[in-house]
Amino acid sequence: MKVKDFYIRDITAVLEDETVTRVLKILSRQEVTGVPVINEDYKVVGFISENDIIRAALPSYFALLQSASFIPDLNQFVRNLKKLSSKPVSEIMTKPAITIKETTPLLHAADLMIRHSLKILPVVDEEEKLIGVITRMRILEAVSGEEKTAK
Repeated sequence: MKVKDFYIRDITAVLEDETVTRVLKILSRQEVTGVPVINEDYKVVGFISENDIIRAALPSYFALLQSASFIPDLNQFVRNLKKLSSKPVSEIMTKPAITIKETTPLLHAADLMIRHSLKILPVVDEEEKLIGVITRMRILEAVSGEEKTAK
């Protein structure tokens, strides 16, 4: 089983200069947890997720989680998120993005997702241009025999 038989071709991606506010609207509207970030040549340069945005708004939160005395401050989170809202996603995206080719075995895609705690993997062609994404659910559907036809 190869990625090419199961990846989603009708996808949303954002340019690296897109604002965090715009990306949040896209994530909400599309009901996805993240999207590939591309340059003007459609090459994947990163990935932006809800996780990246939360981490950027509360950078000290993750570092201080080990401390039992640390209590997150919601007001600080809101203030930081507002500061981030007009920044380009290139400042907080995960880079470089982990990508796969459509000829990649589905098992390898699943392994990458597990090892890197990913929900979505961008699928690129031989020129590293974005052609789709594969999700954990698509992989699960494929291997459970209830796959949907690739879109």
